[in-house]
Amino acid sequence: MQTIENTTPKSIQEVWGKRPLIISGPCSAETEAQVVETATRLAKTGKVDLLRAGIWKPRTRPGSFEGIGTKGLPWLQQAKKITGIPTAVEVATAKQVEDALHFDVDVLWIGARTTVNPFSVQEVADALRGVKVPVLIKNPINPDLELWTGAVERVAKAGIEQIGLIHRGFSSYGNTEYRNAPMWHLAIEMKRRNPELLIINDPSHICGRRDILLEVAQRAIDLDYDGLMIETHIDPDNAWSDAKQQITPEQLVEMLEAIVWRKEDVASEEYHIALEKLRQQINHLDDELMFILGQRMKIAERIAEYKKENNITVLQTRRWNEILERAYKKGEQLGLSKEFITKYFDAIHLESITHQTKILNL
Repeated sequence: MQTIENTTPKSIQEVWGKRPLIISGPCSAETEAQVVETATRLAKTGKVDLLRAGIWKPRTRPGSFEGIGTKGLPWLQQAKKITGIPTAVEVATAKQVEDALHFDVDVLWIGARTTVNPFSVQEVADALRGVKVPVLIKNPINPDLELWTGAVERVAKAGIEQIGLIHRGFSSYGNTEYRNAPMWHLAIEMKRRNPELLIINDPSHICGRRDILLEVAQRAIDLDYDGLMIETHIDPDNAWSDAKQQITPEQLVEMLEAIVWRKEDVASEEYHIALEKLRQQINHLDDELMFILGQRMKIAERIAEYKKENNITVLQTRRWNEILERAYKKGEQLGLSKEFITKYFDAIHLESITHQTKILNL
């Protein structure tokens, strides 16, 4: 099993700057043999930059496997010694930070259940003061960018210079396809606000099942994510936690090789000229859209004046349903999804209500 003895460990600086950055390993460290064999098989692939393993597992309900605890940290230390792959673990308390650093863990990450609680994030941040270790921060369970941003700010104020984001999806009632809904727009907005931070996608926790991992991973790469965190296990079906979403190290290779790895940019002058022309067309169309929306709001204000004169409510449910049905039919003809049409017209409707309400209250 231990066939990669005396491998020189990669420096964390080298790993942190690599693109794409691939993080992999078991959801939970279960036994030393399991951790070392997983690491050894991952090392043989030549595709993994960081070895992850859950040591402490925050579970939704008591009675579930909550991690092997601190005794699993030497197993990671041994796996790194054998394979040379730096290690990463999730921490949620000051004591966990202390223990992880004592056993030379290279990268720490703050999990979704911790990010949602500013007090917990602050405790971790305080424990990190004076330490030079990279920290990854997962999005909070609920779709709240301010909580995610706040966690980044707290860790940064503690003096941590190397900070990254992990997009692992958000809890969403009624969502049946994913374990955690991706809500890509939120992750994109977070990246827009923090362009200097690397962002890693976690298909395992988004999907909750292995059959759609590739689909989500490809979407992340298409959106220019900096890397992936994917859970692997030597015997996924018998894993002590999250069995359905884990794959073997060999299946990881197949998945990574199936991904079309795209670049954000190319150096060709011809490419830039052609792209700039198309972007200018989009700019002109955007200007027209803004002008048309402005005109629409002016008409909405005129309608509000009639409603005010006749004491009619702003919201006209029947009329709004008619608008949506008409938009759905037109959108389908133009290749626009019903989901997009709904979000787009909901935003327009809300703005129209705001304009009309101002008129009625003058």
